[in-house]
Amino acid sequence: MKKIALTLVAVSALGLAACDNTAETNNAAANDTEATENEANDDLGNAETAAENALDAAANLADETGEAIENAADAAGKAAENATK
Repeated sequence: MKKIALTLVAVSALGLAACDNTAETNNAAANDTEATENEANDDLGNAETAAENALDAAANLADETGEAIENAADAAGKAAENATK
């Protein structure tokens, strides 16, 4: 009977020791997961900023193109007026 009791105590001690390491492993994994999530959020924020900047640049380019077309039309109109004088 003593052998069975000692065996149970030994197995229990090993189980508790394994739980300790598992907790450390779980904490490390949780920290790694949190760090990965933070990096992913940072990457997402950077991508969002880059997309906003690209859209702003495209809008500015469209405005500049519109102004260039308007200036060209004005110049063409003035050239036509001067040609008929």
